[in-house]
Amino acid sequence: MPFDCGVEMAQQLQKALEKQVDVLFITNHNTLEGYRQILDYQDNHAKFAGIKIYPAEEITINNGGHVLAYGIHRTIKPGMTLEETLDEIRRQDAVSCAAHPFAVTNGIRERAVMCDIIESFNSNNVDRYSNIVASRFAKENRMPEIAGSDSHVLTTIGRCMNTVEAENNLDAVLQTLRKKGTTVASRGYASQSEIYEHAHYIITSSREQLLDYAMQHHPRYYRVVKWALDSYAGDPTSTLWRSLGGFALYLAKRVSKKVNMDGHNPRVFEKRPWAELIGMGILP
Repeated sequence: MPFDCGVEMAQQLQKALEKQVDVLFITNHNTLEGYRQILDYQDNHAKFAGIKIYPAEEITINNGGHVLAYGIHRTIKPGMTLEETLDEIRRQDAVSCAAHPFAVTNGIRERAVMCDIIESFNSNNVDRYSNIVASRFAKENRMPEIAGSDSHVLTTIGRCMNTVEAENNLDAVLQTLRKKGTTVASRGYASQSEIYEHAHYIITSSREQLLDYAMQHHPRYYRVVKWALDSYAGDPTSTLWRSLGGFALYLAKRVSKKVNMDGHNPRVFEKRPWAELIGMGILP
């Protein structure tokens, strides 16, 4: 999906101001452009001058997992192996972080130990099992921990915050992250309505791409896909779509429990066998 967040820069900075956030890492997927753009915006709006904004990126590696890179100065390309990605982060003297490592679809799981720090709580891990396992893993491996808001809608900015005992400059912050000088000040989950809001933005913004994909790969179902997209865009709060959304969240929680708590092979997520995943969620 090419569209993942529609929150404007002014809204992001205003929310950070309201939450009394004085340090903000911008972690767009696979680019530093958002960081550069928000700095330009901040330079022209004096009321946001007190917020320190630092560069970061959420990188998608070759198996679909995500790694955060704090303090980089050059975009790191997606699609490399975890080892190649971590090497590039080190070359930039930045800090690597395992993002939502035990999330059901895009975590790097036990290989999180290869990173400098770990996100042991993620607001979007609403299945909760992913966070339970990540927190336990962090403590067993004595890794520095942070919590991540993983904000994709306005209201979740600042849902999680971390206190960094350091001077407010990038080098000092990065050094403190590496040395366990960070404590989680607050944490909280995204609500179901916030999850739905995010899903609505992604699906409606990606309508043309989804239709192109349906035409290329599933032409027999093109009309059905088009009807579904238009119906959802027109009334996302209808009984049909809210019921399907609730069912999808229920299945995600069930599958996460089987993988993270009951020992099911996590490789089941790699090729997205939807029939098998739905079956995992439904069957006892």
